Amino acid sequence: MGNEFQLKYPRKVRLDDITVRDGFQHEEIWVPTEAKLFYLEELILCGFKRLEVTNFGNPLYMPQFKDADELMKRLRGSKKLAKAGVNWDDIELTVVTIRERAVDRAIEAKKDGWGPDRILMMVSTDEEHHFANSGTTLPDYWKESERCIKKASDVGIKMCGTVSTIWGSPISGPTRFEDAVEFTKRWLDIGAADIEHADHDGSAPPDQVYRYYSMILDEMPNTDLHVAHFHVTRGWGLANVLAALQAGIDVFEGTLGGLGGQPANFFDRVPVAGTGAYYYKDPNVVGLATMEDMVVMMDEMGIETGVDVDRLLELGTMMEKTVGRRLRSEAILNGRIPKEPREEFKRKGLAEVKEKLGEKPGQIYPHDWPEKAQYKGK
Repeated sequence: MGNEFQLKYPRKVRLDDITVRDGFQHEEIWVPTEAKLFYLEELILCGFKRLEVTNFGNPLYMPQFKDADELMKRLRGSKKLAKAGVNWDDIELTVVTIRERAVDRAIEAKKDGWGPDRILMMVSTDEEHHFANSGTTLPDYWKESERCIKKASDVGIKMCGTVSTIWGSPISGPTRFEDAVEFTKRWLDIGAADIEHADHDGSAPPDQVYRYYSMILDEMPNTDLHVAHFHVTRGWGLANVLAALQAGIDVFEGTLGGLGGQPANFFDRVPVAGTGAYYYKDPNVVGLATMEDMVVMMDEMGIETGVDVDRLLELGTMMEKTVGRRLRSEAILNGRIPKEPREEFKRKGLAEVKEKLGEKPGQIYPHDWPEKAQYKGK
């Protein structure tokens, strides 16, 4: 098939897994530290090189992360990964640090030898949304971020700057792409290593995803700077991944089973602060782009992901047992697309019927039909 009939997209991508942080923050039940450690270890063994581990913010608001220090220490000291020969120089561990106190905590952990390689702070182009998440104005937060980047960099920690409400805000409604492009440049100006472009509430239709990332790459063409982060609240997750691929983006985030979303405001039967009231009538409808489905889709498209597809699908099946419900992944049910004949589904007798009718093996048209169709158009 000629190239003129092929979609244009990168042939190699990097996939960042954020299951244990973004995925679990939406769960209303405690996920044991042992389970979190297991999934992080297995995801690394699947081939993921960058993972979000936890949140260093105040566990009063997000008690799912009250084990942050313990989890980081146990992961750094993992005997399973050591036995597998994992080189920590090839792995980048990210911790979310929305406010300066959490950044300071990450810096001290780094000095102690078990801290993160990368941290994350977040701005929203809608100041109302930003204030709801961080409790600060945008100008005040930009100055805080600038301070944090400087002192984190001094101890060898990278900063990822998130830009949110790019395609609209659940609080204030429509937003402008031009603002998000300017916010991206501002992050880079003050020293951010890369930018997470986030559709945090599933507002982005595919055509606008393509338009936005085309604007971004037109002005900042280094694709290593840009991470695509999609939610599937309205079911557009993989459509948006494809749109971003066509724009030229080659770094994506996702979670096992499509877990994740707004931090839980109810935890182990107890109301907690979270980030306030849920934006949706049913909190179970939210979630991120499903990693298993994304990897299988990319594998079928001939895109190199560096991920062990079969091992990942097994892990996705386990995750449903960990959280206790059916998740979004279709790939864990249906697997990869078969590449070999499946004898068990063949109906017996085809060869005998063809022989009885005087047909040759492999013959698919009547013998007196022309070799090629005669279609001339209508």
